[in-house]
Amino acid sequence: MSNPTAVAQPAAAAPAREEGTSMWRMLMNAALMYFATQAVLGYFGFTKPPTPAPAADGVPSVQANATNVPARPLWPLGTALDVHMYLSTDPEGHFWGGGNGDDKSLPSWTWEGIKWGEWGWEKEWEGVVQIPQSVQNNGSLYLDIYVLPSESHVSPDPKSRNYDDKEVYFFRKILTRYWPKRKVRKEHNLLAGEEEQPEAEEEHDPKAQIIVPYWHPNLTLALISDTPDVQPRGIPVALDPYITLAPWTLDPEKNARSLYYPIVYPNDFWLLREHMTEVNSTTPELPLRIKFNPMSWMKFQIYASVGFGFDQQARNPTAGGGEIEEIKRMLIETNPILLVTTIIVSLLHTLFEFLAFKNDISHWRKKEEFTGVSLRTILTNIFVQFIVLLYLVDNSVETSWMILGSQGIGLLIEAWKITKAVDINLVETPPGSRLPYWIKVTDKHVLSEDEKKTQEYDALAFRWVSYAAIPLLAGYTIYSLMYDTHRGWYSFVITTLTSFVYMFGFVQLVPQLIINWKLKSVAHMPIKAMIYKTLGTVVDDFFAFCIKMPWLHRLACFRDDVVFLVFLYQRWIYRVDWKRANEYGQIAVDGIQDDKKELTEDLKLLAASEKKGKEVQREGEMEEPKKTR
Repeated sequence: MSNPTAVAQPAAAAPAREEGTSMWRMLMNAALMYFATQAVLGYFGFTKPPTPAPAADGVPSVQANATNVPARPLWPLGTALDVHMYLSTDPEGHFWGGGNGDDKSLPSWTWEGIKWGEWGWEKEWEGVVQIPQSVQNNGSLYLDIYVLPSESHVSPDPKSRNYDDKEVYFFRKILTRYWPKRKVRKEHNLLAGEEEQPEAEEEHDPKAQIIVPYWHPNLTLALISDTPDVQPRGIPVALDPYITLAPWTLDPEKNARSLYYPIVYPNDFWLLREHMTEVNSTTPELPLRIKFNPMSWMKFQIYASVGFGFDQQARNPTAGGGEIEEIKRMLIETNPILLVTTIIVSLLHTLFEFLAFKNDISHWRKKEEFTGVSLRTILTNIFVQFIVLLYLVDNSVETSWMILGSQGIGLLIEAWKITKAVDINLVETPPGSRLPYWIKVTDKHVLSEDEKKTQEYDALAFRWVSYAAIPLLAGYTIYSLMYDTHRGWYSFVITTLTSFVYMFGFVQLVPQLIINWKLKSVAHMPIKAMIYKTLGTVVDDFFAFCIKMPWLHRLACFRDDVVFLVFLYQRWIYRVDWKRANEYGQIAVDGIQDDKKELTEDLKLLAASEKKGKEVQREGEMEEPKKTR
């Protein structure tokens, strides 16, 4: 067997999950995987007897010819196995046919004397693979695996005299994964000259996905080392590609016990697309590390079932594959305790966000007067949330759909709020105007003195804020244009405005805080909605550590904490004080006492008048008989 001539370190990717993990981490992951598996099994119905399914990588399924008698392993546990591995480009798996000359130059190796059923061993091969020209041109590269008993002294080569098909188990794993081509985000300085600008990015139809091969530098193979009897016609569809029944033991008429080969499971569960390299003419050689170790039957079921469910979801055109990658990334990179906490907090985030939206809508739906409400803040929020939404869509590859959905709902609610205070109409412009129509904004009702005072404070607050915001925006825009790179002018405008909002976004909330300070009141604020938003902000801080999002959006989560702390302070200092005089000099406590006294006197007078009326009525009843006589 040929051996690799050079050894290279693989790219910085996550290898097998079992590598270097502590017992606590393994237990936490096992618990998470168990509950995820139960959900997947219940949702996809894996527990039902499946129909025969095509096996992976060209290994045919034999369930159609299986018997009803449970199958057992072909060889007993404790058998020493030799594992031969060859890299091949032949799509039919005819490595020994000699038809493809490229296969002979590819590395191959053998692991001998592996005790099937033992747990304390691990094999590893590492080297550099010279990628054949056919693979660089969108071809496929396979790993052909031959498993046979050491004592049988048989050869995996069908042309050899020592070849025995009953003693050789063949399994293949494709090493080139096919995914849609990544979108290359080419950026350049917009003020740079033509000679400094990179070549224009090739335009493609967004609906037509280009499928290209990708390479991952790590592959983990597992030999299932506990071998229970399996029901051939009841094998779950997720496990079927990896369980191969010996063909000569299948006889439905005799209904005899069938036998199955050792199970070799390629564990791709922890491989992420972001760690894969596109295979093309610029990749003549690539690193490869293969690990081979034992795995339990239960763990094999969990990995295969959950991985199958994830693959089915990724193939669903209505589902985003990025969400599944995000789940895997969180399981790999996040501390188990923090991960469990995040799962709980995620549920709370959904609850608090729903309650905040519900109470905010309920508060504004019943609101008839707008004392203390900054309409300019609402208009600014609409503009800011719209810009942020465009930025998140522009960076949708790095953004979770949960973040996009929340941002979109918030934008709709802010737009609905403004229609409660003013009427917005599209009217024709006077003759001679350059524009055919213009937007007319009018108040829904005649403003009270308090509402007029609110508008005055609102204008004052925005004037103060603009003194700092406008120079900062202008300065940042000039800096970004001169020193930052962008994909185009649209990306420059959206990114610059969003960066400004994220860095100095608290200024949009300052006018409402100034109005609260001027009015010495927070009674006009939707308290329940603010409480839920505060709780949701705390939850966002957890999300900032775990959920994948642009860095600016992550920093904005912590920026909001400062604003909510100021509001909570205002809530504390502007508490309802029944002894404090309002703007008209009235004191609620005195008024309540006076009202109580007046009410008591009125009740006494009412009771006395009713008593006197009853006495007069009785006297009248006594005089009527006398008149009739």
